[in-house]
Amino acid sequence: MMVLSSQIILEKKLAMKFSEKSKNQKIAKTRRQRGYNWENTLVKRFNSLENWKAFRLGSPSVALPDVLVVNNIVSTIFTIEAKSGTGTTLQVPLDQIERCLLWTHNFQVYKKREVILAFKFLSKKRIGSGIYENRKLHEFYKVWNKKKKPIDCVCTYDGKTYA
Repeated sequence: MMVLSSQIILEKKLAMKFSEKSKNQKIAKTRRQRGYNWENTLVKRFNSLENWKAFRLGSPSVALPDVLVVNNIVSTIFTIEAKSGTGTTLQVPLDQIERCLLWTHNFQVYKKREVILAFKFLSKKRIGSGIYENRKLHEFYKVWNKKKKPIDCVCTYDGKTYA
């Protein structure tokens, strides 16, 4: 059986396409795992405190905050949008801030209602495709000013936020 060169080229292109797709799927899975781990860490930290209850609310496909935290004794509710990564900046899009604000607004039974942006810069910094260098792990928290119109918020590795 004779194999045409165009058939070989097509097979190579298909193989490359599928290997690129699986590579992208791996990258997406890693990002989701980082996000889940950071959210889970926040939940565990709050749940270890007396009178605080924290819940991880869902997946990216659902329009919910990442974490909901309540303390019924001091009448407080926090909605948390958590971001983690290996870059030099982390961004919370305005639509995610808006949905957190909506949630805190709807729970009017609580006297204190805040939106918290939680940023975690991992101890390795991405400097290229699959290339990392070690650095110090940093965590930063920003309480969103409810009087401010929601816009994208960026946090840098040194803790500066821009909104």
